[in-house]
Amino acid sequence: IGDYFAEFEDTVKTFTKECKIKGKPLPKTAGGSLRDSKALIIQKDLLSAFEDGDQKVFFELWEEHISSSLRDNEPLAQKLEFYLHIHFAIYLLKHSVGKPDKADFDERISHFKTYLETKGAALSQTTEFLPFYALPFVPNPMVHPSFKELFQDSWMPELKTRLEKFLSLTLKASHAPRLLTLYKENGQCSKEMLQQLHQQLVEAERRSMTYLKRFNKIQVDYHNLIGVTAELVDSLEATVNGKMITPEYLQSVCVRLFSNQMRQSIAHSIDFTRPGTASTMLRASLAPVKMQEVPLLPSLDYEKLKKDLISGSDRLKAFLLQALRWRLTTSHPGEQRDTVLQAYISNDLLDIHNSSQRNVLKLLHSKSEVVQQYVARLINAFASLAEGRLYLSQNPKLLRVLEERLKAEDKDSLTRENVLGALQKFSLRRALQSAMISDGLIFWLVDVLKDTDCLSDYTLEYSVALLMNLCLRSSGKKMCAKVANHVLKVLSDLLGHENHEIQPYVNGALYSILAIPSIREEARAMGMEEILRCFIKEGNAEMIRQIEFIIKQLNSEPLDDSVESDDEEEDEDDEEDHDTMEADLDKDEVLQPQLGELSGEKLLTTEYLGIMTHTPKVKKKLFPGVHQSIDEPLQRPVTPGYHRAAYPT
Repeated sequence: IGDYFAEFEDTVKTFTKECKIKGKPLPKTAGGSLRDSKALIIQKDLLSAFEDGDQKVFFELWEEHISSSLRDNEPLAQKLEFYLHIHFAIYLLKHSVGKPDKADFDERISHFKTYLETKGAALSQTTEFLPFYALPFVPNPMVHPSFKELFQDSWMPELKTRLEKFLSLTLKASHAPRLLTLYKENGQCSKEMLQQLHQQLVEAERRSMTYLKRFNKIQVDYHNLIGVTAELVDSLEATVNGKMITPEYLQSVCVRLFSNQMRQSIAHSIDFTRPGTASTMLRASLAPVKMQEVPLLPSLDYEKLKKDLISGSDRLKAFLLQALRWRLTTSHPGEQRDTVLQAYISNDLLDIHNSSQRNVLKLLHSKSEVVQQYVARLINAFASLAEGRLYLSQNPKLLRVLEERLKAEDKDSLTRENVLGALQKFSLRRALQSAMISDGLIFWLVDVLKDTDCLSDYTLEYSVALLMNLCLRSSGKKMCAKVANHVLKVLSDLLGHENHEIQPYVNGALYSILAIPSIREEARAMGMEEILRCFIKEGNAEMIRQIEFIIKQLNSEPLDDSVESDDEEEDEDDEEDHDTMEADLDKDEVLQPQLGELSGEKLLTTEYLGIMTHTPKVKKKLFPGVHQSIDEPLQRPVTPGYHRAAYPT
């Protein structure tokens, strides 16, 4: 059976001949041949039904011979099945001479709608398939731009090729000899298990180092405590014999019991002449010890790191960029994260102050898409922290490089997401706001937001939030006035978007630009008030109150277009405490280590360990927090991550 399955026909003949010579009984091979023949017949019938547009026959055979576990759980099978349903739904439009039979066409569309509402609903959150959920409701799909690809001559042959490949693998695999199946499953299982064990080993070694540090600290404290106890026993014995214990001696004992950071301050604050004071202070000082202290991460050899980031292989560069980002995103907020960031900045990790031709920022133009993506992720992580934004803003060329990278990406990729995220966080700094406005970034954002169906949630949210931040400036409002109709149309469409996270930014942008009389006039001409009142009927209480403010702004007294300039506030940044590491920074990692390959903190501490060069910096309080009522539209720049934390829905 195995020989027939693998199509080693000459091997079968030789084996049969040798069995006859040696008088051995021949294995029964008919079963394998019959099974192969049956698989070919099933495949032929399915392809015939596909070409003839016979929906009923096709899906009866499909459900009978393709296992339900494969259809329900395998993404490849689910996607193929979705496209097959589209194929049968539009078959008459592509193959009918003249106008297709209405009854037959309506039946096919009805069948497709039923599929979308049942099994097909699983893919409704996938960007690839989202446009097709509108297909049953479009009067003439052949002329609709969203479905142009379906009616190209190459679409059906390509789908048929995918179907053939899927059937050959699936039907053949289902009749593979049991021995072969066991062999393959075991091999794959072993590989996966080894990779899993390798990851567990890396994690276990990391925990082991943490526990070893804690053990060493506890051991030192234990020996110190034994020494102090012995002295106190001697002192107690001396007291019994009538000798007095001086306050100075008691003070010296207490100093040894407290941690290094607390010794001087606490020891000098205790009045040892008052009974019970020392023991009370001792208990109070020991209470916080129960809480876990967060250790500082080991220092790194930044000179070697930067050298490999510039000269290493693309795979090494990507792993280093990933590990450096993880060190920042997974560190504990507070001293640990501040120390990591300060080490990056003081060693100029991103070569912000390096104007030579070969520096780390040039990786944004790397030929490797993975390297481009991972350096964009790291820049976005830097931009998530106020000190990081200050560091990045010191290179005047970086903003333009990021803007060029943003506009160069022709699809909504992870690289574009992270570049956009960094720019959105840059918009908290007024000087960078001004530069983005003068570079015409508002026009690009409005064009991108015309078609939200092809945007990820992250891109949509950060694009609208960036647009709002730029519209809050007088120069941004004036820029919007140049394309007022276009901006108002996009914002009014976004008011009804299913992603409710963007509503505060849409409301804030609308409220802001309606301060310009010419934009108000354009808004009234397009019936903006009626549009807004529609959303009052459907929105929640917070949304309703914000829309009422917008309507009030829309109907305010006309003034000239000379908006009060805010340029004199150029040095004032809207930073507040916008330090938020969103989970999206580490989502969808495309880079995974092979067996024996180092990654993450293990890579950094094994290959790039440096001497203790940490320079902890006291984090200064930035712009004092200014909070406004949630009833009003936003009137200060924010980032989506911070806004979600400060104003949870």
